[in-house]
Amino acid sequence: MPLDDVDGLVKLRRHVRILVDLGRLAGEETPLSRFLDQACVQVARAIEIDHVKALRYRHKTADLFIEAGFGWKDGVVGLATFPADLRSPPGRTYQTGEPVVIVDGATAQQRGDFVFSEVLKEHNIKSLANVPILVKGAAWGVLEVDSTVTREFGDDTIAFLMAAAAVISSTLQRPTASADAQSTATAIGQVEEREVLLREMQHRVKNNFQLILASIAIQKRRFESAEVHRVLEHVANRVNAISLAHDQLSPGQDLRAVNVANYLRALCASLQAQMENATIEINADEVELAMERAVPLGLILNEAVMNSVKHAFGTGKGNINVSLQSGVGYGEARLTLADDGHGVRNPRPGGSGQKLIQALSRQIGGTAELLSSDKGTTVTVVFPVIA
Repeated sequence: MPLDDVDGLVKLRRHVRILVDLGRLAGEETPLSRFLDQACVQVARAIEIDHVKALRYRHKTADLFIEAGFGWKDGVVGLATFPADLRSPPGRTYQTGEPVVIVDGATAQQRGDFVFSEVLKEHNIKSLANVPILVKGAAWGVLEVDSTVTREFGDDTIAFLMAAAAVISSTLQRPTASADAQSTATAIGQVEEREVLLREMQHRVKNNFQLILASIAIQKRRFESAEVHRVLEHVANRVNAISLAHDQLSPGQDLRAVNVANYLRALCASLQAQMENATIEINADEVELAMERAVPLGLILNEAVMNSVKHAFGTGKGNINVSLQSGVGYGEARLTLADDGHGVRNPRPGGSGQKLIQALSRQIGGTAELLSSDKGTTVTVVFPVIA
């Protein structure tokens, strides 16, 4: 038998043996955090790699939190976060629900395909592979392996990672002893039923958004034009803004109400992860809106931030302040976005960005105003609060 075939058989047997061990761990009544830590160790053994992490997506902050890991420095596991946008390797996997493999991290960053986080740079990561952890068809988070030496990740490695992620997924969905005791002691009330329906709907919707984002990512790879990439990234940001609104649905009001403060904070966090020349700060009052009203507001914020990043700062850096105030006028609220850039020179009233903001404002019964000077640009939207 050729040496490569022997090595492949040895690797396959190791993968199978470790998957059996991982399955056995999943069947034990161990705390989830301990299981995830042990799963990372098992994955490191199988892939023969020094760094592994399990990332959980957090809806409120729109980031990926390192829930468990192996091989990282103190202060990383349980504290560090990673962006969830398409330029982040784990972010792209989360958003599209597809594996991401980067053999040459330096080249991928130079091309602008990806941006490595400070954690990866600090650990001198050169190659990586990650797969989604799916729960009911939608991504819960990401399982990632990272290498300090340039290396390939073959189909057998990705297949193992997908299998390990599936075992983790099944463990995430298992009922706890306390949940079993509660379910036998009391019937599920109406609020709990709504929460179950909400989670089920959010999984289905998130899965649909992941399919759209995956399609956009595929289209980006077909074109080399920077302008085409910019347009597709803008479209992806708008899709992500709608997706984040669904993450913030509350179980009240027939599953239609969105906590707008949390929604805008999550959206700002997502946008912040994608930009290097601006810092976003947000101060938001607690406001609830129906889904069909919250989404246009998020799209307005997304468009205004993108306009500031594109026009306000040139080659320099700046700040963008976002404010949501309730109790303005008679049952109204005010969304304000102000940057400290050099202003919009000769603004075009018919520009696509301004036209979209005006149209979205009218859609929620509001009015939009843009004021610009050499001290910065301010976009203000006043709208009625109707949940």
